[in-house]
Amino acid sequence: MSFFKRLFRRKPKTNKYEMGLHRSREALDNLKDILESSDRIDDELFDSIEDIFIQADVGVDTVLYFVDELKKEINLKKIEDPSELSEIIVDKLFEIYLKDEVIITDLTYDKDKINVYLFVGVNGVGKTTSIGKIAHQFREEGHKVLVIAGDTFRAGAIEQVKIWAERAKVGFYSKEQFSDPSSVIYDGLQKAKAEKYDVVLVDTAGRLQTKVNLMNELSKMHRVIENSLGYEVSETLLVIDATTGQNGIRQAEVFKEATNVTGIILTKLDGTAKGGIVLAIRHLYNLPIKYVGFGEKIDDLVPFDIENYIYGLFRNFFKE
Repeated sequence: MSFFKRLFRRKPKTNKYEMGLHRSREALDNLKDILESSDRIDDELFDSIEDIFIQADVGVDTVLYFVDELKKEINLKKIEDPSELSEIIVDKLFEIYLKDEVIITDLTYDKDKINVYLFVGVNGVGKTTSIGKIAHQFREEGHKVLVIAGDTFRAGAIEQVKIWAERAKVGFYSKEQFSDPSSVIYDGLQKAKAEKYDVVLVDTAGRLQTKVNLMNELSKMHRVIENSLGYEVSETLLVIDATTGQNGIRQAEVFKEATNVTGIILTKLDGTAKGGIVLAIRHLYNLPIKYVGFGEKIDDLVPFDIENYIYGLFRNFFKE
């Protein structure tokens, strides 16, 4: 059974996704109208499809790849009626994201060790709030959680992380502003070992002048963690603001080159964003989306669900 038919039967409950993907869906609603009003499949139709997906922030490279794959499928199945393309389009988008892999959104966790999660990303993307929300989730699951304030440069960063740690009712460790971030992490890990924490969430600086500086700083942090614990971080999570569109895609490129990013947290998917960058990030950099954020409440960060996402984008395709 195709992904399209499975979604048509299941119709996921996607209130948050539907609201968060409002702007992207507005563009894609035009696609439904175009497919239904076109009388043939030609270059003009493909141009329209390209324009609509670019407007949805899917990204030019990913859109060109997608349309090329769409053309191959159309030729293979000898489809001539544009109204039959809805199912193929939805299925191809699933294929771009899944890549014939089983995508695990759960964070890697080992019950026999201290699990360290490093949060990276530029300033203003929602990194601090994401740390607080994930800290809350881990505590709700019964874990003992410590948050380390590794962003010692930005004014107010330490206090902001502390506030979120208090909201999540978890442990917190910091040193004075302008301390060496790696020394903060080292001392925080000593606290985690002494007090038997099993989850450590580490904030990092979001403003480093060049990619070389970024690589050097993150490499140093990784070395400190490995030397202190005897093993690497469990995950390095890149936080991206969904409202930044193509700039967010560029951030994924830079941070993936600078460190071993294992997953994306996409924040501010609140109706003002164009969520198409989910597909571009997955296609271009092979990075899975781990969480998406829909608001400021402590429970507004949820594990990413590709079926709910696609349904939220194409809800009107599934109407009887």
